[in-house]
Amino acid sequence: MKKISIIGCLLLSVLSTFAQPGWVKNASRSVFTLKTFAADGSLIASSNGFFTNTNGEAVSNFTPFKGASRAVVIDAQGKELQVAGIIGANDMYDVVKFRVNSSRTQPLALSTSTAPVGSEVYLLPYHELKAVKSGAVRKAETFMGDNPYYTIALSMGENQVSCPLLNAAGQVIGMMQQPAVFGDSLSYAVSVSFADSLKLTGITFHNETMNLTQVKKLLPTDIKEAALVLYFSGSQTDSAEYVSLIHDFIQQFPSAPDGYTYRAQQEMAAGNFAAAERDMEQALKFGDAKDDTHYIYARMIYNKEIYQSAQPYAGWSLDKALQQIQAANSINPQPTYRQLEGDIRFAKQQYDEAYEIYNSLLSTNLRSPEIFFAAARCKEMQKDTIAMLALMDSTINMYSRPYLKEAAPYIWARAEARRNAGRYRDAISDMNEYESLMTATVNDNFYYIRHQVEIQGHLYQQALNDINRAIQMNPKEILYYAEKASLEIRVGLYDQAITTANECIAIDTQNSDGYLFLGLAQCLKGQKAEGIRNLQKAKELGDTQADALIDKYK
Repeated sequence: MKKISIIGCLLLSVLSTFAQPGWVKNASRSVFTLKTFAADGSLIASSNGFFTNTNGEAVSNFTPFKGASRAVVIDAQGKELQVAGIIGANDMYDVVKFRVNSSRTQPLALSTSTAPVGSEVYLLPYHELKAVKSGAVRKAETFMGDNPYYTIALSMGENQVSCPLLNAAGQVIGMMQQPAVFGDSLSYAVSVSFADSLKLTGITFHNETMNLTQVKKLLPTDIKEAALVLYFSGSQTDSAEYVSLIHDFIQQFPSAPDGYTYRAQQEMAAGNFAAAERDMEQALKFGDAKDDTHYIYARMIYNKEIYQSAQPYAGWSLDKALQQIQAANSINPQPTYRQLEGDIRFAKQQYDEAYEIYNSLLSTNLRSPEIFFAAARCKEMQKDTIAMLALMDSTINMYSRPYLKEAAPYIWARAEARRNAGRYRDAISDMNEYESLMTATVNDNFYYIRHQVEIQGHLYQQALNDINRAIQMNPKEILYYAEKASLEIRVGLYDQAITTANECIAIDTQNSDGYLFLGLAQCLKGQKAEGIRNLQKAKELGDTQADALIDKYK
């Protein structure tokens, strides 16, 4: 009886094996185990997945990638393959598409149609041919377009998340999803067409989902999208990752100028001007829009000459920047190119030429406060105060009242210009406007400067108010007490000046200003003996004004 029982079990096993579709053995070679690891090398999670292309492209669930820095797959032959990077992901449906470091992978055939309700389907687990399960499609609902989301009359095990779901022809139709309860009679699968269509774009490369993982992200295959990634990544990634992205872009698109221009900008920032020059010369060999490359090159040289002039490089000069921007203009005349030419000529002190350029731009779409202000600076350098102030007025008039904060820098610039022109009360009016716009950011230095202009405009009470505000904001600055004491003496407030001078001395007994103004105030009040003693102290501390005052009141 025992022998018969064993033979019966063997027969059942054979019947079960032969009951499986003929494609199972071959298809099983496409399924793998996925393992993800943290930065310290510790295992985060294990899951399943399968190849969708011969070039190493595969899909799995995204959850194991969260918080991971590295991932590997172990294929049906037990070979470990490193995950090269993520191609696309969707956190809502827990799907990720990635590529492994292998150019010879065996993919499953992908179905191009939705499995009909009632049709038989098969769950293919990793490395367990005898564990193939069959079930029937109960629902095929669509999401995000025409992608089907399947409900299957089938019970799946805990280690079968992300395994492929295939139709009777051996074509994969979906990827198994995490059920609410393992062992339930119903299971769910997300469309394989949806999973395989995932891709990153310039906008999604750094979205919330992608920020959940540190596993490398692969650049889009579309060059425009890949260029957008570089554009946005400069401000959204650390420098090491950004350099790696630029390297990947150049490797992926060796005949595109963008990679070389971005790398040149990184090299320039690091002070490696020779390498930046080589990359820009390389960029000029590629692409159709050479005017843009000339413009980028000109701007790069200009910025180096203006902001990194302490690091000389013989290969670059403002003359070369001018040659590059003129080349851009000769290919495709643009107002933006002309503006940069104006900036370069201004830096070369060619103020007549720069003004003519800025003035011509006022009749283009670049007409703006910035252009009016640039023209005003040209007139300032030409010592044409009347024209300069008129252009400053035009700069401010480009804004409507009530002014926005964007107008504040120009209002402050006009205030300084008016002050230099001797129009002190007009300057104070601008400073008051600036204060109202920048209330949260004005500091003690602002009030100190305005107090000086108010003195020049004979507005002494306002000047006293402002120097008091400066002291309130920075009570340890001796200069402010000295200025206040000087002003109080000027308007005859000798008692207040004595108090202020003593406050100055209390902060620093070795500073001569306190003794100088204390002595002067005392002499003016009739306390000459005390005053001369304090003036003498100021002299001993090195004040050169004290001698004349001592002689005057002795």
